[in-house]
Amino acid sequence: MNLPIPITVFDALLVSLWAAVTALGARRGLGGAVWGVLGLTVCFLVNLVSPGGAVATVLALLLGLGAVLTARRLIREPLTEPWHLLVGGAGGFVLGAVLIGTLALGFPIQDAGDHRIYPSQNLPGTLYDAVFNSYIRQKLNGIWEPDSNPALRTLLTPDQQRVKISTTP
Repeated sequence: MNLPIPITVFDALLVSLWAAVTALGARRGLGGAVWGVLGLTVCFLVNLVSPGGAVATVLALLLGLGAVLTARRLIREPLTEPWHLLVGGAGGFVLGAVLIGTLALGFPIQDAGDHRIYPSQNLPGTLYDAVFNSYIRQKLNGIWEPDSNPALRTLLTPDQQRVKISTTP
């Protein structure tokens, strides 16, 4: 017997955000596909070069502006064919996946002696329960393992590259 997947309000918000970004990509058509690919590339490059701070912000703004200008120059008429909606939706889907992954793994980490706990038990009770019990967060726990994909770790948790995290309280 298959049991239903328990989701929290936090999961519902993340999935709603993912759907909205996917819809934005579809609405932009081919521009949405370029938007998704270039957005993913900008995020990865900024995280690789400078994982935090003012330098990363300035670099992200400059690269983001360049990505927007490139997308507008490359694609003059983004919605001339029906399949453009599908391609744009795919670009939005990928960018939305990165966004919700980053949000699910972006809460504070608690130091607990020789290991660290994610999410921090110092979060307000309702928020801690929603994040800790989140299905999406639980599926992304593998990112903390030393043998996880380094590119994915760079993309989703640039400031926690070399940290071993415990996902149990």
